[in-house]
Amino acid sequence: MGEISINSIKGFKIGQAENQEAATGCTVIICEDGAVCGVDVRGGSPGTRDTDALNPINNREKVHAVLLTGGSSFGLDAAGGVMKFLERRRIGRDVGVTVVPNVCAAILFDLKCGGFDIRPNGQMGYAACENAFAGQKWTSGNYGAGAGATVGTLCGNDRAMKGGIGSFAYDQNGLVVGVVLAVNCVGDIYDNKLGRQIAGARSPDGKGFADSESILLEEYNYSTDLFSGNTIIGCIITNAKLTKAQATKLAALGQNGIARAVRPAHTIFDGDTIFAMCTGEISTTLDAAGVLASRAVEYAIVDGINNAVTIDRYLASRDML
Repeated sequence: MGEISINSIKGFKIGQAENQEAATGCTVIICEDGAVCGVDVRGGSPGTRDTDALNPINNREKVHAVLLTGGSSFGLDAAGGVMKFLERRRIGRDVGVTVVPNVCAAILFDLKCGGFDIRPNGQMGYAACENAFAGQKWTSGNYGAGAGATVGTLCGNDRAMKGGIGSFAYDQNGLVVGVVLAVNCVGDIYDNKLGRQIAGARSPDGKGFADSESILLEEYNYSTDLFSGNTIIGCIITNAKLTKAQATKLAALGQNGIARAVRPAHTIFDGDTIFAMCTGEISTTLDAAGVLASRAVEYAIVDGINNAVTIDRYLASRDML
C-alpha cells in the first residue's frame, strides 16, 4: 500500500480558488466522463446541494463535479459557476439544446474567520474549475474550502484554532483511493500516528489544549448554537468499480476516518458530509475500498491541520506545538 499524490489519480481534475484576505474559498473535484457517486451526511447541521439525487433509489447515474465551499449557505452560489464552466466545455448530460452538468456541493461555516461579507460565488466557482483544467498543483492548508476553516470551537472563537483543506491517497496494487477534505469542526483533532492531540479548543491561558469531550459532558445542559455549519466536508475519489449503493456505503465507511481523528465527531453543531466518486476501472470488494477510504480521510484531516497557517486569533497547529 503506497501513498500517492492526489493529483495522480486518473479521471479527476481538482482545482481551488480563494480570497485570502476574506479567508474563504472553494474546491472542486471534476470527472469529465462522470462518476458513480454516493454521499453520507452525519451530524446535525448539514448544508448541501443536490444530494437527494444521489439516493440509490433515484435516477441520477453519474456526477460530473463535487464542490466543497466555504461561505455557509451563501457559498452554494459557487456551484452556479461550476455549472457554467462545465456547460461551456460540453461536460454533462446531453439534453439536445445543451448539456446539463450534474454538480453536487457541500458547505462549511467560515463567516467568523476573515471577512463575513465576501463569500464564494459563481465567479470563484468558475475560477476553481479553470485552475483544475490548468493543472493546478494541489496545496493543503489555507486554500480552497479550507481558507477560513476553524476547529475546536466549543469554547468560543478566541480559543479555537485554524483548520484547513487536506488530502491523502493510496495505491493498493492498482486500486486507487484518495480523499480531498476540508477540516472545520467543533471537535479536537488527534494524530494517531503521533499518539496525541494536535489542534482543537485551547485552554483558558491559550498554552495548552482543553478537552472538548469532557467539556460537553460537564456542561451537558449547554444549548448555545455554535454557528451551525461547523463541518468536515470531503470527497473520496477512486477507480473502484462500485454501484451507486456501494458508493453510498463507501462514503459512509469514509466517515470512520473522522471518528478516528476528531473528538467529538458528528456533533449536533457539525454537518459532516462525505461524497464518493467512482470511475469504475478496478473490481474490488467494498470492504477493501472502505479500509483505504477511512484511512485516507483520517490522514487528510491531519494533513489539513498540519499545513494550516495562523489567521488573526485562530492559531495554527504549527504555532501551538
